[in-house]
Parts: sequence; C-alpha cells; structure tokens
Amino acid sequence: MHTVWKGAISFGLVHVPVKMFSATEDKDISLRYIHKECGSPLSYVRKCPVCDKEVAWEEIGKGYEYEKGKFVLFDKEELDQLTEESSKSITILDFVDLTEIDPIYFQKTYYLSPDQAGANAYRLLMEAMRQTGKIGIAKISIRSKSSLAAIRVLADCLAIETIYYPDEVRPVSQVPGLPEPGIVNDKELDMAKLLISQLSTPFEPAKYTDDYRQRMLDLITHKIAGEEFHIAPARQENNVIDLMAALQASIEAVQHIPTDPGRPVSKTAPKAKPQTGAASKKKTAAAKPDNAAGAAVIGEATGPIPVIAPKPKRRTAKTRESGV
Repeated sequence: MHTVWKGAISFGLVHVPVKMFSATEDKDISLRYIHKECGSPLSYVRKCPVCDKEVAWEEIGKGYEYEKGKFVLFDKEELDQLTEESSKSITILDFVDLTEIDPIYFQKTYYLSPDQAGANAYRLLMEAMRQTGKIGIAKISIRSKSSLAAIRVLADCLAIETIYYPDEVRPVSQVPGLPEPGIVNDKELDMAKLLISQLSTPFEPAKYTDDYRQRMLDLITHKIAGEEFHIAPARQENNVIDLMAALQASIEAVQHIPTDPGRPVSKTAPKAKPQTGAASKKKTAAAKPDNAAGAAVIGEATGPIPVIAPKPKRRTAKTRESGV
C-alpha cells in the first residue's frame, strides 16, 4: 500500500506515531475522450483566454473569486503556512459511541499503522478503545484540507474515517416534495413489515457485485476481440397502483409458494395438530379474526403466520362403538 500521510495520534499527552493508507480503491472503468475522425485521445490544455496562450505550471497560482470576475490571490507559501501546524497531527477531541454518528457524515476510510517505535502506544490505544466500545472524534488535515474524523477499531487495526462538518450536511428541510405526516394503513404496514422480515439476512458484503462494471468489462473484451456484443434491454417497471397487491406479490415471490390473497403463509409456518374437547374450542375461538373490525389476520413480521386448527368432528355413540 502507498503511504498517503505520516504523523501522530495525540490524546491527552500521549502521542502515537502512525502512517496512513487508503482503505478503499476506486474500481470505476475510466473512459477517455477520443477524436472520432482519427481515433486519437484528446488532451486538456491549460490556456489563458485573455493572453490566448498555454500556461505552464510554474505560472499558475490560486485565487478566490469573492465577486464576479474579481479574485484575491494566494502564494503557495501562504497556503502552506495555514496547514503546516496541523498537518502532522491527528488530535482526538472526544470519545463517543459509534451509534451516535449518522452514516450521512462519513466520507472516506483510511487504515492507520504504527510508525517508528509507536507499536506499544498503538496497541494500548486500540485495546482501550476496544474494551470501552468508544471511538475517537479527531481533527486532521489531509492534502491541505481540514476534516473531522472518527478513529475506530477494525479487526486488529485502527481505522480513521473522515467525516463532514455539520454545516457541510444539508438539512432535510431543504428536500422538496417530502410527504406530509399522516396515518399509515395498518394492513399495508403489516404486509410491509412481513416483507422486510422475509428479506432480512445477515450482511455479507462479498455477495454484492458491481454489475455495471462487469458488463463494461465484458463489452471491452468482446470489442477487443472484434466480436458482436448485444446487451439485453432493461425490464420495464410498471407504476404501482395497488400497493396491497404489490406487497402481496412481493411476499409470494420471496416465499416461492402461492398464498391466499387475504392470508399470506410463511414457508416456515408449522402445521397445527387438531385438538379435541374444550381445548380445541378455546384455541379456535382465540385464533378467529375479529369480523367487526373487518381486518384479515396477516401475522407478525417477526415470525411465521399462525395457522388456525380445523375444528374436530363430534363423536357420537355410533362412532364410539365403531372405534372412530
């Protein structure tokens, strides 16, 4: 791995020398602009529109446009002075619970490894954070950009995640077209919860793949080989009009078995054994839906749908004699 940053983690008066490595990599397939007439790749030219000439790197500075067409200019030395003091330190400000941070704040993840003779302090910080269940909120400057960061234990490594400052996250109130608070249909809600329960599974990141990237690689391979390659058109999605019917169809698709429209049955639903006597009558009465409320029994989202036991036949003198 390529080292992207070197410095030290500081909490209190403790300093842990560390090196930083990018934990993720961009696997997007990069396409270049090509001149169709001759097949040559196009180059980007740094050109001044006023002087009408190309500009070399040593002639380029940086500026901030404070009004339209008006800039305040900065030298490289001035910008370096702003970050020189904080560019070599990860200062932990607080320790918090990871669950207190909404995922919207996270940006990019890096790995941290001990540098020089910092292995003991590195191990100490990692074990203390592991046993307390806390993560550190710190400040760091990477490539002249100051960021908040969250330091946490990942397996047997310290990882640091850059996070946005609060004023960089747009408030939800700015989102247009959000529905007004209202009452949700209870039957539809039960069906939706049941569908979520059926689709719930432990998170296994290895089973998710980038289908677009794979199709692009296949297309590139066929084009290099001079072969024809046709991509099947995407399935047309219909607008959902009957929400209840869509939920029912989704549950049936997950279970792979036909179900009664008013009572979807889980694949794992146990078969009820008929009971005799008063116990059977009591159980049947308890499982019977409330017709006055006009609602069908849908079942809880966390378990199989209950199956009502059939009512046993009454035994007469004639059947007792015959042993039935």
